[in-house]
Amino acid sequence: MEPAAGFLSPRPFPRAASPPAPPAGPGPPGSAVPGPELEMVAGPPATDPGRLITDPSSGRTYFKGRLLGKGGFARCYEATDTETGNAYAVKVISQSRITKPHQREKILNEIELHRGLQHRHIVRFSHHFEDADNIYIFLELCSRKSLAHIWKARHTLLEPEVRYYLRQILSGLKYLHQRGILHRDLKLGNFFITENMELKMGDFGLATRLEPPEHRKKYTLLCGTPPFETVDLKETYRCIKQVHYTLPASLSLPARQLLAAILRASPQDRPSIDQILRHDFFTKGYTPDRLPVSSCVTVPDLTPLNPARILFVKVTKSLFGRKKKSKNHPEERDEVSCLVNGLTRTSIGHQGARPEAPAASGPAPLSLVETAPEDSSPRGTLASSGDGFEEGLTVATVVESALCALRNCLAFMPPAEQNPAPLAQPEPLVWVSKWVDYSNKFGFGYQLSSRRVAVLFNNGTHMALSANRKTVHYNPTSTKHFSFSVGAVPRALQPQLGVLRYFASYMEQRLMKGGDLPSVEELEVPVPPLLLQWVKTDQALLMLFSDGTVQVNFYGDHTKLILSGWEPLLVTFVARNRSACTYLASHLRQLGCSPDLRQRLRYALQLLRDRCPA
Repeated sequence: MEPAAGFLSPRPFPRAASPPAPPAGPGPPGSAVPGPELEMVAGPPATDPGRLITDPSSGRTYFKGRLLGKGGFARCYEATDTETGNAYAVKVISQSRITKPHQREKILNEIELHRGLQHRHIVRFSHHFEDADNIYIFLELCSRKSLAHIWKARHTLLEPEVRYYLRQILSGLKYLHQRGILHRDLKLGNFFITENMELKMGDFGLATRLEPPEHRKKYTLLCGTPPFETVDLKETYRCIKQVHYTLPASLSLPARQLLAAILRASPQDRPSIDQILRHDFFTKGYTPDRLPVSSCVTVPDLTPLNPARILFVKVTKSLFGRKKKSKNHPEERDEVSCLVNGLTRTSIGHQGARPEAPAASGPAPLSLVETAPEDSSPRGTLASSGDGFEEGLTVATVVESALCALRNCLAFMPPAEQNPAPLAQPEPLVWVSKWVDYSNKFGFGYQLSSRRVAVLFNNGTHMALSANRKTVHYNPTSTKHFSFSVGAVPRALQPQLGVLRYFASYMEQRLMKGGDLPSVEELEVPVPPLLLQWVKTDQALLMLFSDGTVQVNFYGDHTKLILSGWEPLLVTFVARNRSACTYLASHLRQLGCSPDLRQRLRYALQLLRDRCPA
């Protein structure tokens, strides 16, 4: 079955009187709404009972739209909630096809496995119900169909495209394996593509739980055919047993070496997911952070240097306010050029960096004012693309989500004198372990727990240096991204790279890590978060990130509050002694927490209220 599975995305419900007008542009952040270039399907009147699906328990109705895909037991349609306009992909399984107990058990197993999965690269399960005729499973809508459709149009992909998709597949696969789940049906038709060209793994009809999970991988994109495919089934089995296959001469050496490692006869000899991600195929090859929509049907241009050169020059001039040299003042020079040539002239430490070391005499108790901070205006914000579309979360959506979660947590929290039991083994957390404020000239620098170092410059551009210090990532806006090896950074960006390197050196040599949370390998974070906005008050520093993480650092005693995860919401508290504990927000809501933690949660709530637009 190859349905285009999908997540809630606001789309107008087709009315009987007239079909809906195409939207003015792509959907809101994170949605999978087709853009104006895709055909909007206007069905028959909503009064047609054959096109309406009704939930017997809630009475909610859905308009059944175009057919997305079909398989042996089910069909998949686009469906729209008639009340909210939210669009889904609905998998419809006829009750007449479920004649034996094991068939119903198989469907219930699929639902039970899928409904508990929450990952960026796995199709999101929304809800399900059944009536006398059918079982309905509502899923995330992926409007670009699947890799099978792309393969049908293209037959083979470029190696950078394969790396782009494969990183996302491996990220989702690692998530499943960590939970003891085998997908057991990994094929191009089950890798769905969203409107934003993001890959989602779907169709868990054959999935099962196994301990320990085995790795089953299949790669077709590089070669155009599976490695052991022959015209005769028996011959295919013979080739599999003997590990006999041929690879096109056009493949690069790292690609050939990776395929050879993955296709070894013994599973014990095959590389793990982490080892695959550390292979030269990934570490020495260019991986785009986003693919153009045109790549669904034609070979994309994945060489950003020349097309971006004019953009780089404009951004750099905007950042550093370059002016024409005055004949009367020939001594005027670019400050950043001076910094690149002799960075030791300026002391960043005097510009607001706060080393994260505890005071020698012990920290004084923190006194937080829970009224609106006097000076909490944004000090730095990542530039918007200005085209009405954001690939990830925006400042507004991060603030609104965190605000809602904190209000819900604090409103019902009972009094308590101590915190509940923390999570014994929380998932690794990406957080800011060091920071430096030099915004009076350049911007805000920070180091993540993965050792990635970045600067959000004063004009809203963002530049990061990978943990191994070999790759530079540049974001002129929140939706545009370019990657370069350190030795290939364009001349126009060299001044910013100089600032970034100096910040990295300063934090490495002079600042200590701000807590005892475990470090995270950068390879475990397929899409590292971007700092969207930072705000300083007289008592704390607030940082908002593109993955929804909210971090608050308190100056007086160096405690920290980190909100992350969201499904479920996790609250991490770094105490005065640098020890860190992570709690489920739902546990805090039910059992209460210590006055120290409650006070900081309330202060964070006030900071977020101040960020929320009226």
